[in-house]
Amino acid sequence: MHLASRCLMTMMVLGAAAWANAAVAASTLQNITYKTLPGGRVELRMNFDNSQLPQPSIFTTDNPPRIAIDFPDTTNDASRHQDIGVGTTTGVSAVSAGGRTRVVVELMQASSYKSRVEGNSLVLVVNNGTQSQPVTTAATIDPSKALPSAMNGPAISNIDFQRGANGSGRVLINFSSSGANANMRRQGSDILVDIDNAQLPASQSQRLNVLDFATPVQSISPSSTPSGVHLDIAYTGDVETSSYQTGNQYVIEVTPKKESAKNTNPGSFAQPVYTGSRLTFNFQDIPVRSALQLLADYSGLNLVASDTVGGSITLHLVNVPWDQALDVILRAKDLDKRRDGNVIWIAPQKELADYEQSLSDARFKAEDTAPLITTYVPISYGKAQDIAKLLTTGSMQSITGGGAAGQAAQHRGFLSPRGSVSFDIRTNTLLINDTAEKTAELRGIIAELDRPVQQVLIESRIVIATDDFERDLGVQWGVSGNRTNPSGQTLQVGTGIGNSQGNNSSTSTLGGGLSNLNVNLPAAPTTGTASTLAAAILGKNYALDLELSAAQAEGRSEVVSSPRVITANQQEADIRQGQEIGYVTFQNTSGGAGTSGTATVAFKDAVLELKVTPTITADNRVYLAINVNKDSLDHYITVTGSGQVPVIDTRSLNTSVLVDDGQTVVLGGIYEVTKSDTINKVPGLGDIPGLGILFRNTQHVNDKDELLIFVTPRILSDSLQ
Repeated sequence: MHLASRCLMTMMVLGAAAWANAAVAASTLQNITYKTLPGGRVELRMNFDNSQLPQPSIFTTDNPPRIAIDFPDTTNDASRHQDIGVGTTTGVSAVSAGGRTRVVVELMQASSYKSRVEGNSLVLVVNNGTQSQPVTTAATIDPSKALPSAMNGPAISNIDFQRGANGSGRVLINFSSSGANANMRRQGSDILVDIDNAQLPASQSQRLNVLDFATPVQSISPSSTPSGVHLDIAYTGDVETSSYQTGNQYVIEVTPKKESAKNTNPGSFAQPVYTGSRLTFNFQDIPVRSALQLLADYSGLNLVASDTVGGSITLHLVNVPWDQALDVILRAKDLDKRRDGNVIWIAPQKELADYEQSLSDARFKAEDTAPLITTYVPISYGKAQDIAKLLTTGSMQSITGGGAAGQAAQHRGFLSPRGSVSFDIRTNTLLINDTAEKTAELRGIIAELDRPVQQVLIESRIVIATDDFERDLGVQWGVSGNRTNPSGQTLQVGTGIGNSQGNNSSTSTLGGGLSNLNVNLPAAPTTGTASTLAAAILGKNYALDLELSAAQAEGRSEVVSSPRVITANQQEADIRQGQEIGYVTFQNTSGGAGTSGTATVAFKDAVLELKVTPTITADNRVYLAINVNKDSLDHYITVTGSGQVPVIDTRSLNTSVLVDDGQTVVLGGIYEVTKSDTINKVPGLGDIPGLGILFRNTQHVNDKDELLIFVTPRILSDSLQ
């Protein structure tokens, strides 16, 4: 009877416990499934055992990037962890404690998300990054469980801001009721919050300036959107952001990042940065293995301690990150750790070093015994001979004598000690004979080397502009007269402009001699012909002839040459166009009549030439080593005994310049100005004011020559190559 009473009591206790658990945990998370959506998105579906879905609280963190969902009054029957590895979603974990269940979505980087309710399931769509993407699904949404829309959703009752103790800023968004669906993401120096199913009253639609709070947050700008409410939170500096939602309140925290301790000793290693959750330990002579067990329970990691780990330790740590506490224990007991995923192996330092040395020895031994395979790798863009030389740098063997004794020491480069590489010039193929592991490594190296070389189009313009001006003024005049002396002889006095004609044999000339002109300073331009204006005064016994001449010449010319060439990166290109000017020279001339010597034909180049070597920099600029020549025939000179030899007018430029892609740069220019004023005059008479113009000739020349060289490099895209 006594045994029956004890059994009955046990059953009553178990029943009461079961009833209590049922009362505390009204729902059970049965499982979590996922499927992949286009664009690297992931749809997570959290399924519960009944249609009464608990109201979730969703919050996010940036370091580490996580999305956490808390379900109150819920137990967990789902698996503790699932690996996903799609987009930015790496996995999902579910843990139940204290009457609630927390689902944590693990991310590679901060990502936006959308949530909705379907029947007895909560659906969470995680985007591939922070850029919001449209979510489409063919699932039927239970109207009774769907989140409210912006038209009938909760209204924002208040937007408040608080300053935390560590200088952080906290934005508090209060709603009139629960059911708001908020999504936070970072973009540049702004935090963007989209609340799809909420309303923004006019009283809350105003910009908040929070500079006076001395936090990273500068301002809060709410606005209404067709689908709900949008908040733009501006901040400055390097910050960490997190958000969480409880009931009818959504909280965003913006915390300044703490700078890691800088190492003031240049000779030591940098101090590690600890990010674990903080804890407090106060133990006297606690076994090391027990302390490690406590850290494993606190951190959630799997710690495996070697059998040689032992001893005791005294700890007094207050508010210390758990990973720092672990390092303190390891240093105090000459231990070390190796981490593989979420498993940490702890052992004495010497034991770990011996283990790693044995692994290294085993790896080298495996390489020595691994079979060799032969692989043929075709080369597309380079030369197999050049790539083979790169792979075997330092491994070339020179035979100075017969047998193996004449071989130099072997240094295999990228090959294993037993590997070899050769090449076939005809098919441009590499022949590799090495282990399978080393062959895979060599294939990766060859793939990096065998790439198409970028090409550059170099356009240049050579502009030669000339502006010539010349003005000449001159005068010619003469006076002549006749007089008969008492003896009847006719005398001619002075001269005239025309030709001298004697009247008879008895005519003699006085003063001017046989010249027809008293002043002969006509205009003599270098180009063209002068214009003249003549006048004459005839008397009974005299004649006055006057002739004025003037010439003005103006000329403008412009020669534009535009050579262009395409070449590969770091390959010299040369383009030239022009002519070779031939001329005849004579050798072995004796100087006698009828002996001209041996004729020889020689040539001089008069060409336009562009020679350039481009180098594309890592920031997509072009470094040019460029040489430009512009030669032209100027005139011929006569050489005694050799005929006429051409004189070449040469213009050249040799320089180096760094230019942006598509930018035009002026490499150089030459500007020449030639001015001359020439006066020919009769001494003394030409200096008489006013009247002196009848006794002088003036010539004014003003010539201008300008040379400019422009260059424009353009990096050709792959589609044009």
